[in-house]
Amino acid sequence: MSTSRKVAVVTGSNKGIGLAIVKSLLEKFDGDVFLTARNSAKGKTAVEKLKALGFKPQFHQLDVVDQNSVDTFRDYIKHTYGGLDILVNNAGVYADKSLPLGDQAEQNVGVNYFGTLKVSEALLPLLRANARVVNLSSSAGRLKRIPSTDLQAEFKDPNLTIEKLNNMMKQYIKAAKENNHMAEGWGDNAYVVSKVGLSALTLIQQRLFDRESPKRNISANFVHPGAVITDMNQNGVLQVDDGAKSALFAVFQPNLKGKYVWYDCRIIDWDGPLPQ
Repeated sequence: MSTSRKVAVVTGSNKGIGLAIVKSLLEKFDGDVFLTARNSAKGKTAVEKLKALGFKPQFHQLDVVDQNSVDTFRDYIKHTYGGLDILVNNAGVYADKSLPLGDQAEQNVGVNYFGTLKVSEALLPLLRANARVVNLSSSAGRLKRIPSTDLQAEFKDPNLTIEKLNNMMKQYIKAAKENNHMAEGWGDNAYVVSKVGLSALTLIQQRLFDRESPKRNISANFVHPGAVITDMNQNGVLQVDDGAKSALFAVFQPNLKGKYVWYDCRIIDWDGPLPQ
């Protein structure tokens, strides 16, 4: 076990923004960088492309919604390194809008929120002192994208727990399936709800880190990568390297804690107006 070797992990990183984050970490981070992917073949292909550029990425299969996959990866990191220094939760989906909203809700919330939570529950206990956690949210993850002011108040309650947030996410999926989502104030966009949930989760994580004793001095931040051209967004205007900038900013800013980082690296109010 190499307890002295630093390690960074990027979920869902065989392509797009995740791959760009891995590449930048390989350039700037003094330690091992893990490219992870649900599909091992695609992940290994991405690793070979980076190796052809002279980099030395590590690879491990990781499906964020598969508990066995998550547990296997956790055990590998624990036994090989003894801890973790950087976790970038990038894995996410944008469900097909032609699907019934209930199905969109299950897919978006299942991966973007519950998948990130599953990985976090497994890996956050392994974080070493001064570790960094970055969750890839979105402009859709702004609190005001939820129409109901009552729901907004629940999301930003400083006493909100992960258990309560989980129940809210399950409540939304149920409402979407029963076509009660508008009446209950959730709005009509399942991706928005999944990313608002992820943003709220990040703030809870930071509060929990701050309450630790002894403190590990860990930071958790969430970022909007911008309108990047990816498989999920063919209408984007930014390149993947641009989309990686906010996440890398959050990784390398030692005093940034519980903040929402815009694509141009401005710190904005999660519950404020859309930045200009």
